[in-house]
Amino acid sequence: MTDPTALPRKELFVLPEGMIYLDGNSLGPLPRVVQTRLAEMVAGEWGAHLIKGWNVDDWMGQPSRVGDMVGGLIGAPAGSVVMGDTLSIKVYQALASALKMRPDRKVILSDSGNFPTDLYMAEGLIHHLNQGHELRIVAPDEIAGAITEDVAAVMITQVDYRTGRLHDMADITRRAHAAGAVMIWDLAHSAGAIPVNIAACECEFAVGCTYKYLNGGPGAPAFIYVRPDVVADLAPALSGWLGHDAPFAFEQSYRPAQSIERMRVGTPPVLQLTALEAALSVWDGVDMQALRDASIALSELFIAEVEKRCPQLTLASPRDPQARGSQVSFHFAHGYAAMQALIARDVIGDFRSPDIMRFGFTPLYLDEGDIHRAVDALADVLDNRLWDDPAYKATNPVT
Repeated sequence: MTDPTALPRKELFVLPEGMIYLDGNSLGPLPRVVQTRLAEMVAGEWGAHLIKGWNVDDWMGQPSRVGDMVGGLIGAPAGSVVMGDTLSIKVYQALASALKMRPDRKVILSDSGNFPTDLYMAEGLIHHLNQGHELRIVAPDEIAGAITEDVAAVMITQVDYRTGRLHDMADITRRAHAAGAVMIWDLAHSAGAIPVNIAACECEFAVGCTYKYLNGGPGAPAFIYVRPDVVADLAPALSGWLGHDAPFAFEQSYRPAQSIERMRVGTPPVLQLTALEAALSVWDGVDMQALRDASIALSELFIAEVEKRCPQLTLASPRDPQARGSQVSFHFAHGYAAMQALIARDVIGDFRSPDIMRFGFTPLYLDEGDIHRAVDALADVLDNRLWDDPAYKATNPVT
């Protein structure tokens, strides 16, 4: 590569011949470096060092080391992000801590565009606490006006997983703080997709996954950010041994670490963290604003071509590119079957109930030629009713 900042950088990824991959917003493709690094780690660290790897290969330090790498992509200061567990667990940790920070308030505010796991974790926590808390869900465009002084925590996913609708992080956080509420952002569809400055936002918590735009692989660990000035006062709801201030003192009572380390829970997934650490190297030299500009250009081209050639579809995403993330969604009554027919032609997107055909735009490995070829295939599926085949109507476990 002549220019280390150039986009796309397809040569860094394993992409099957002829495939157009528009689903990096759900699972990123395999970076080539991950194959090499995992093989080295399995043989040279796990195989050669066995348990010594925790020290000589610094497996124990991976959650914080990789956390700083992720933090660099979301504008978080060093030492404020740690990796581990799943996004659902990190949501639970953040929300439980937030409620303890506002013991006199009982409302968790979220919106109907939030990803279900966030809402489910809130429901589960409410039932577990049994202290009269309420999960208040409003329409996305009603959030700003719904942040009242009875709200303990505002929990929002910045980019709507169905439509790509983009919330104004700075404005909503200011409103939450003005009302005395704690702010939690879910960056699952933001990290690696759009510029984020979490430090400037001043929210107390942010969480996210790493298997989408960050290409960490299926099951890659999640991250949690805690604003540095509040971390020392948090009482972790999941007080695991690796969040202890001295894990190998094996004390019988929990004493939380005096840093972001207190948000660690159990043994880190070393293989997955190794894959993610290697995968993050594909971001070297990438300017997030340049990536954002390229993403908007690709998505605007896609929308224009689809609306010109596929009138059967109706845009579900905001038309203003500044009001959406790095994905575009369309309504179609036969969306599931149409997406299966499209996938059979090696154009990979996905479907979200009830009628959303969803396409992600990742300039790390997509270019304008890919967009034109994708629309060619989509037009063929729709114009020739290729979706009207029983084989494409049988619902798979994962849509």
